[in-house]
Amino acid sequence: MIPRSFLFVPADSDRKLARGPESGAAALILDLEDSVALDRKPVAREMTAAWLRARPAAPQAWVRVNAFDTGLTMADLAAVVAARPDGIVLPKCESAADLVRLDAALSALEAREGLPDRSIPVMPLVTETPAAMFALGGYPGAPRLAAIPGGGEDLAAGLGARTNRLPDGTWDEPYRLARALTLIAAGAAGVPAIDTIYADVRNLDGLRAECEAGRRMGFVGRMAIHPAQVAVIEHAYAPTDAERAWAERVIAAFEATPGAGVISLDGRMVDKPHLVQAKRLLGE
Repeated sequence: MIPRSFLFVPADSDRKLARGPESGAAALILDLEDSVALDRKPVAREMTAAWLRARPAAPQAWVRVNAFDTGLTMADLAAVVAARPDGIVLPKCESAADLVRLDAALSALEAREGLPDRSIPVMPLVTETPAAMFALGGYPGAPRLAAIPGGGEDLAAGLGARTNRLPDGTWDEPYRLARALTLIAAGAAGVPAIDTIYADVRNLDGLRAECEAGRRMGFVGRMAIHPAQVAVIEHAYAPTDAERAWAERVIAAFEATPGAGVISLDGRMVDKPHLVQAKRLLGE
């Protein structure tokens, strides 16, 4: 099950690693990339592996490694795979070919550590470079793909933008496009879409409005960069009692009529896409 909230935690900070599980986030992303200085990468790898080995049962713990173009990715993976993270986050993914490359590396490391092949899933950040925007239809069938999150901050840097938002706080055009295409790419690949970070950590009302809009669009969760954002995300993406009741009735109706492609529920036609939506609402 893909969580609703993912909190980024700098992997070289003892204090933030210790407090991460207290945040209420359903998943942590231990960050070896942007939040860790180059000279701190080796110690961050060691701290990540040690934290993973000693961690509590919850929340989930994913690791964001460094991008392939840094030359640091393999060292990151070699350090953390043995500690069995719940998944890997690949930044600046430019096409499904990057996931094929990552899959080969992970399979070799899983074999080395005696882990089942393809036991570690992957989430690629797919809109962080201009080139990545042209490959978003290529993810169906990509190995290990668990969900597709987007990213608007690095894309702005790649475009040389002064800011990625308009004066009213809403996304400017290229980043609205990137957000929409993240959702569409995930739909095409048959995996959940995770919304990007909200950089203004003090503006919880703005975050809440974007989460509500994202949920209407089809996103199932969001990444956070501060613990204060977690509760807003969890509340916004949690199914309401009415939605949960509807989902349970849809699933029960299809189970009562095996093989049916379309059924009638409360006088309305319900088909297989509604069943998929119902199961996703319940985290199935």
